[in-house]
Amino acid sequence: MLLRRGARIAGRVAGRSLIGVHVVRSDGKPGTGALGRWMNMTNEPVWPTHAGEPHGGASNLNWLRAGVLGANDGIVSVAGLVVGVAGATTDRGPLFIAGTAGLVAGAVSMALGEYVSVSTQRDSEHALLAKEKQELEETPGQEFQELAAIYHAKGLQPATAWQVAKELTEHDVLAAHLDAELQLDPDDLANPWQAAGASALSFTLGALLPLLAILLPPPAWRVPVTVVAVLVALGVTGALSARIGGSPPKRAVIRVLIGGAAGLAITYAIGHLFGTAIA
Repeated sequence: MLLRRGARIAGRVAGRSLIGVHVVRSDGKPGTGALGRWMNMTNEPVWPTHAGEPHGGASNLNWLRAGVLGANDGIVSVAGLVVGVAGATTDRGPLFIAGTAGLVAGAVSMALGEYVSVSTQRDSEHALLAKEKQELEETPGQEFQELAAIYHAKGLQPATAWQVAKELTEHDVLAAHLDAELQLDPDDLANPWQAAGASALSFTLGALLPLLAILLPPPAWRVPVTVVAVLVALGVTGALSARIGGSPPKRAVIRVLIGGAAGLAITYAIGHLFGTAIA
């Protein structure tokens, strides 16, 4: 087998610069072994990836993380509300009214806040996109030099950076500059309606758990059942958040359980204190 070292190829895969070595046999076919398997039958490099390491899809992870956190907010907010009311009375009527009002108010608040926030982000993205288009029309040479300089600053040799900028410009000049300068994808801008709907839905699903847990059991069991159900749910959301973020789940679960238990204890004590004083 002849080992032919081709020019080093800088490939940008999920934000990483990869260096590849061409390994071919004397008949021109890809070689065997780990390096040879990087080449497909057209003698083009096929870059390997780590199965357990995310490459791209960051926006999907962000949406998933936001959904888990929204559900967590729903659990904590409504649980604190109904447990506080239960400290004063275990009658189903007041608990249902308080829990339902908290669920609706929380879902609307989450949706409205997310809509305003993401709308502002989207407006900023549109403004940046329009500005980049204008700069490309008015000063294309200067923009090309800026693009080459960006890749040179990332570690490429000047000639390589110039060639990368040239090929990206020929392929899609606007997408090349938006990605390198602003980390923007014009086909994947923030959607305020999607964000608002996801926030409201995740909050509602989380809030339903403590609401049902406080209403369904007999009066004597309503608070204990709710506390257990809420702590279990918080443990699950804490573990999911840690898993999404790639951190150890144990510490995250302990934190969220301590915070949740403290919140429930405080709201129950306040409800019991004021309920007794008013009665």
